[in-house]
Amino acid sequence: MQYILEFLGLMAVFSIFIVVPGADFAVILRQSIVHGRRAAIMTGLGMGFSLLFHISYTILGLGLIVSKSLMLFAAIKWAGVAYLVYLGIKSFREPGFKVRDIEVTAEDRKPVSMLKCLGMGFITNALNPKPVLFFLSLFSTLVHHDTPALIQFSYGIGMATALVAWFAGVSYFFTVKAIRDRFIASGKWFNRITGAALVGFGFRLALSRAAD
Repeated sequence: MQYILEFLGLMAVFSIFIVVPGADFAVILRQSIVHGRRAAIMTGLGMGFSLLFHISYTILGLGLIVSKSLMLFAAIKWAGVAYLVYLGIKSFREPGFKVRDIEVTAEDRKPVSMLKCLGMGFITNALNPKPVLFFLSLFSTLVHHDTPALIQFSYGIGMATALVAWFAGVSYFFTVKAIRDRFIASGKWFNRITGAALVGFGFRLALSRAAD
């Protein structure tokens, strides 16, 4: 039960975290419009594999950080809280989605290999500071360091699955004009709701840790 509650708490934050538009979202959006749904879904799958890469180095390095310096560990956790609040404020202030700003050239319209899309998704997510900071700080805050590595990795599988499912949904939305138009029309409020949720999670996390 302890691990179930821990996983649910982690997923509550992660679910809001992934839907906030960022570099990954922009790539999926462009792939959907330029190359179609299948290419976008494969790109999202690559991002899911990259998430497992992030969880792997986090699990391997987290125990070492805790054993060497509790002060360093605490600093990393508070940096994560600050980043969560920053990301929420940034999202809240975003005006909405800008699909019309995506330029499509004749070169872009050429067929693209699914393996290339998979690699693009992996590299985009692997080099994106957003998941890096999440796993190095927020994951370590929300998951107790005594949780077995196998359990932690199973959390990562669940998170990767949620990420791929979300971007598969985005791929569908942006390849159906009627749904895409409605999604874009609500973009401003979508950003405000997710932004407020992230700030709320950040403050709740900060207060709960301050009380420990």
